Amino acid sequence: MNDLVIIGAGGLARETAQAVRDAGAGGHRLLGHLDDDPALHGVEVDGVPVLGGCDLARELPHASFVVCVGSPRDYAARARLVRRLGLPADRYATVVHPSAVVPAGCTVGPGSVILAQTVLTAAVRVGSHVAVMPQTVLTHDDEVGDYCTLASGVRLGGGARLEPGAYLGAGSLVREYTTIGAWSLVGMGSTVLADVPPGEVWVGSPARRLRAANPAALEQLRSDDTDALAQQAEAREVKGR
Repeated sequence: MNDLVIIGAGGLARETAQAVRDAGAGGHRLLGHLDDDPALHGVEVDGVPVLGGCDLARELPHASFVVCVGSPRDYAARARLVRRLGLPADRYATVVHPSAVVPAGCTVGPGSVILAQTVLTAAVRVGSHVAVMPQTVLTHDDEVGDYCTLASGVRLGGGARLEPGAYLGAGSLVREYTTIGAWSLVGMGSTVLADVPPGEVWVGSPARRLRAANPAALEQLRSDDTDALAQQAEAREVKGR
């Protein structure tokens, strides 16, 4: 059994802690939370101690982590914190509630959390640091990028693609083979019938553009684009040697 520390102490972090407890002896041994709110240090949240600030993770060499921060107001927070900590991928655990269905042939990346009664059907790929809330259904060939958040009751049709950082509000529906662009947000209860461009907020049924995404999401989108261009330039340089 591996020691696990949950980074964050808000709603998602508390739900993840409960998933770890529900898994019992077959899962992780929960050591506590880390959170940057000094008022929480040394107290217990739902019976789980808050050990200190998030940077304490670097001083816990034998623990694994999941980062459980972010909300519709700032859904880029998880990506910023992962980058800030700079830990290698093998330091991150994957938490899957025992009632979730994740069959062979589906993959879930490090740092991701799959909560209760979620169902993955066939050949679903879930990236790293993804949060999937209860009773979500991901069907055949869906692809969920890194840092995505799927609130409770989301339904993805077959072959849907969520680019990195996409946020889907509770009860939203995505048509088969539709793409949700990077760091875009789909409002709760919306029905997405057409591709959503990166960095936008779409709401309604059928969903339509409401406005640009919030500044934190747009900044993360720009940062990702810069990183991608740097990687392409590096690859061209290596190829030309």
